[in-house]
Amino acid sequence: MDYERKLADMIAGYSIDVQEDENVLISFESIEAVNFVECLIDEINKRKGNAFVRFDLPRLHNMTLEKISDSGIKVLEKEGKLDVENYDSFISIRSDFNDYEGVDVPSETRKKIGKRLAKSRDIRVNNKKWVLLNYPTSLDASKMRMPTKKFYEYAFKAMCYDYRLMKNDILPLKELMEKTDMVRIVAPGTDISFSIKGMNMVPCCGEKNIPDGEIYCAPVKNSVNGVIKYNTPSPYQGLVFHGVTLTFKDGKIVKASCDEQELVGKLEEIFNSDEGARYVGEFSFGLNPFILNPMGDILFDEKIIGSIHFTPGSAYKDSYNGNDSVIHWDMVLIQRPEYGGGEIYFDDVLIRKDGLFVLDELKPLNGKEVSN
Repeated sequence: MDYERKLADMIAGYSIDVQEDENVLISFESIEAVNFVECLIDEINKRKGNAFVRFDLPRLHNMTLEKISDSGIKVLEKEGKLDVENYDSFISIRSDFNDYEGVDVPSETRKKIGKRLAKSRDIRVNNKKWVLLNYPTSLDASKMRMPTKKFYEYAFKAMCYDYRLMKNDILPLKELMEKTDMVRIVAPGTDISFSIKGMNMVPCCGEKNIPDGEIYCAPVKNSVNGVIKYNTPSPYQGLVFHGVTLTFKDGKIVKASCDEQELVGKLEEIFNSDEGARYVGEFSFGLNPFILNPMGDILFDEKIIGSIHFTPGSAYKDSYNGNDSVIHWDMVLIQRPEYGGGEIYFDDVLIRKDGLFVLDELKPLNGKEVSN
């Protein structure tokens, strides 16, 4: 409970900074998170905000989508509009149940829902205060091959990181990225280059995602060339892909493959969702020193220290390269030695090798968990 109380206080007082009379919607998916939700309600009440709660079990939610009609999708659209009208802040608490949950929802239905909810989602992401976190569960512990108690301590340690300290450490990297034109990433099966010139660099230090610890920007849309092979599991739309390899030419994905031959067709289907699905909306460094290995949970995996993620799909408005899509698929490449190593170059200058920054001003970002 101490960890939960500490995290609730950080979210209410720092991440969304609850103000008097603000309406905050807390949505959650697991009974395991009830005690934590109680802590959040207490912290919101302390700040004289109004807390509202919504429980949504993924298994039942996906069942409602499997045969939903167009009139039903219109109801979802109306609900999305009402949410952004009624609430000032959103706390979304996800929980891991089954990576394949939702696989029976037709792709065409997902596309329709994505398009209908795009406007309210855009308002929620870009004009409202929000934070997204994954509450650790016993299933997560099993995936990490850890006892539940030990995993909870590991997860909450990562989530309760001192993000105010990270804000200071991240500034030299932000300044260097702002001066950079070309980025090159090299790793086993990977040699890819792209420009970030003129793009806005966005540090993420506990305001939107929990756990947090990254800095991202969009690449210049048509500048991406080469091949990238991701070395962590990539869950999406109720399926888990391994060894996803993407080939780019002038910004566009021209070839996509994965280890599971039977899923290559599904991979192509995802990238055919719309025109923007074949272009990249985000490039980011993972910087959380307490997250070392993938667990199939993207909120954790994309923050792995010594990693990058390179994301096909929609760009965020705060670093916008003109790319829009119904998808935004974060996929992770870890470059620490135990994952094959690799290098990152800014304008032909080596800035990170085998997951560790080599420039003195960036070394505080290596984290004592790794560099010692």
